[in-house]
Amino acid sequence: MGLRDYIDKIKPNFEEGGKFAKFHSTFEAFETFLYTPNRVTATGAHIRNYVDIKRSLIFVVFALIPCFLFGTWNIGYQHFLSIGTDVTLWQTVGYGLIKIIPLYLVSYIVGLVIEFTFAEIRHEDVNEGYFVTGFLIPLIMPVDVPLWMLALAVAFAVIIGKEVFGGSGMNVVNPALLARAFLFFSYPSKMTGIDAYSGATPLGIIFNGGSVNDLPSLMDMFVGTIPGSIGETSKIAILIGGIFLIITGIASLRIIISTFIGAIAMSLLISDIPYYYHLLMGGFMFGTFFMATDPVTAAQTNPGKWIYGFLTGALAILIRVANPGYPEGMMLAILLMNVFAPLIDWCVVAVNVRKRKKRWAAAERSGK
Repeated sequence: MGLRDYIDKIKPNFEEGGKFAKFHSTFEAFETFLYTPNRVTATGAHIRNYVDIKRSLIFVVFALIPCFLFGTWNIGYQHFLSIGTDVTLWQTVGYGLIKIIPLYLVSYIVGLVIEFTFAEIRHEDVNEGYFVTGFLIPLIMPVDVPLWMLALAVAFAVIIGKEVFGGSGMNVVNPALLARAFLFFSYPSKMTGIDAYSGATPLGIIFNGGSVNDLPSLMDMFVGTIPGSIGETSKIAILIGGIFLIITGIASLRIIISTFIGAIAMSLLISDIPYYYHLLMGGFMFGTFFMATDPVTAAQTNPGKWIYGFLTGALAILIRVANPGYPEGMMLAILLMNVFAPLIDWCVVAVNVRKRKKRWAAAERSGK
């Protein structure tokens, strides 16, 4: 008997009237994870398109794989470099896997248990959104974050960042960034820009009074052979994933371009550090491609995307330079702009409505 036949055989037990009916949402989540649903939208406005939510989310996970692979290697590389030990490639990767796998287990177990629980309580289908969030969270964390802290951060992000607003697609701010913000403000000693395994990150160096001369080379920061959060160090890996998202239409090119423009403009205005260092330090590029472009929490109108991206980049540099107690500005900048994205879209729509009314009024007058 094939897997599909077995699922069809046990499915009645999880439907209304079955002995496991209260676990219908959980069963449906596993079924749709394995197979495309055999039902379609029946009511409401919808678009006939082959790109469904699940495919879009899978594309994002695919785009994150280069960051995951390089980050896994870099964990081991930074560790063995700090203790002065030469090891093989597989030993380096193996050490990285030993450190990163527990983070993913905590992220997915805690997050999915909460998601499944809320789905059962509401008698709703389990949304696939957390598969991306759960993949993102470990990539933006220091590798030495205690697992119990990570579990608290995940629980806070899922409950406060998603479920209280109605679940996936209804959240106001990016849940993965909310998990990082929770750790930063609750346990700042673990998020200060110092990696316990390999030393200070570039932003940590600047935060502690260093200069550009104290930073790693531009090539090292671009390649990613530096300390830092797991998925944020290699700009090559980020660009590979980001270009994939742009080609597939998942990420907004308007937001990406305007974020870079905003960061460069603010750097030239207020920073003693050259703008290209700001672009390569910390989580700026990772946040630009994978966080600021989140279609749920970003601006939706085309003019709004330009405004949203520009302000995100500008705020990120402003926070880095003007706030001595907070070396990484990208996370807070994106969270702030998530909150203001609906207002930006509202203003854009209101301006367009006024312009149309003026055109209609002028057309009526000319017609008379």
